[in-house]
Amino acid sequence: MTQNVVKQILEKIDADLVKFVRLQFTDIQGQPKNVAIPVGQVEKALTEGIWFDGSSIEGFARIEESDMILKPDPSTYAILPWRPQECRVARFICDVYTYGGLPFDGDPRYILKKNLIEAKKMGFEFNTGPELEFFLFDLINNGPSTAFVDRGGYFDLAPIDLAEDVRRDIVIALTDMGFEIEASHHEVAESQHEIDFKYANAMDCADKVITFKFATKSIAQKVGLHATFMAKPIAGINGSGMHTHQSLARDGKNIFFDAKGERQLSDTCYYYIGGLLKHAKAITRIANPTINSYKRLVPGYEAPVYIAWSVTNRSALIRVPAARGNSTRIEFRSPDPMCNPYLTFAAMLAAGLDGIKNKIMPPEPTDQNIYHMSAKERRRRKIEMLPGSLAEANAALLRDDIICEALGPHIIENLERITQIETDSYRLTVHPWELERYLATY
Repeated sequence: MTQNVVKQILEKIDADLVKFVRLQFTDIQGQPKNVAIPVGQVEKALTEGIWFDGSSIEGFARIEESDMILKPDPSTYAILPWRPQECRVARFICDVYTYGGLPFDGDPRYILKKNLIEAKKMGFEFNTGPELEFFLFDLINNGPSTAFVDRGGYFDLAPIDLAEDVRRDIVIALTDMGFEIEASHHEVAESQHEIDFKYANAMDCADKVITFKFATKSIAQKVGLHATFMAKPIAGINGSGMHTHQSLARDGKNIFFDAKGERQLSDTCYYYIGGLLKHAKAITRIANPTINSYKRLVPGYEAPVYIAWSVTNRSALIRVPAARGNSTRIEFRSPDPMCNPYLTFAAMLAAGLDGIKNKIMPPEPTDQNIYHMSAKERRRRKIEMLPGSLAEANAALLRDDIICEALGPHIIENLERITQIETDSYRLTVHPWELERYLATY
């Protein structure tokens, strides 16, 4: 970072009357972490970085290699608009470096950066546009609950949608932080919502996903609500997804579009789809990272579970929306908002690039509702299912050399460790369902 850039940032911070700055990063599971520093330490952070103990962060380092440095990305500077105006707080998203000044191979942001460089070598820019769904529940005794705030449904409005004002406040705050919001609306389930922002290059978009979740939770809490991005907080109703639109561009031109191609899609687009389908099971471990994720990935609640693609069919894993020209894109529908966006985008990009490198042509599209097909019909069409559990998805990841290479050994080893811990903890816990079913009977 040049002295001129540092000077400009310091002048901006001074003009904004900022008193504290948060240096943010994420752990391997996508949970935001931060170190707060007074404004007087910002110049040091920008020029030298700030040291921290990485051994206490999930999936980072062992205790004997714990010293790490946070280096702010100046393009991510933003005021936190929900903080008190008399003590303004700003933030930077940071890259993580090791003691030797090298990028840390356990930093999710660095993993995405590496894969974007690989795409750039092939002449591609990678754009993503996620759609994040979330629930707004009541806070009860200052703790989260699953008590509905409203009884609204898809696209409902006040007075049925009682959280309309909260969504408005979230949209205003995100706009102040540089988001271009395209739409906000009530989702299908009671107390479920969605706010969509404009697509961007994948790194900027991943940063925005982390900011979106952090801002939504903070603003909801200020009005006595709890925002959750849990994939399936309540049984029997729709869960929350993070459908991710994606496209490749070269020199600003969308290369998924071909006016003369079948369905006006280029061969590159078809190969990209082929790569995603080939690696879909491995991607599932990254895009659906918890035990709870697999309670969403079941038939009947709009979540895709079948490895197929279509132009119109929303029961398929991959959908190609109708827009063409520079808006041509594919929609990968399985991710949920619990995922780490840096790792998820990196895995999807690696899969798509493998499809392009090896010219993996996808099968014919499946335009019929797959949910209504019999198992025999699905077998005839060779339509497989996504993994049904975290352990199954992790096993698929470990078998996939392309995705493992894209994420690197440090990330893979820690994902495997987390999978084992989560699976064992869940397996050994006696759940209320078991007590209700068996305690009085046996």
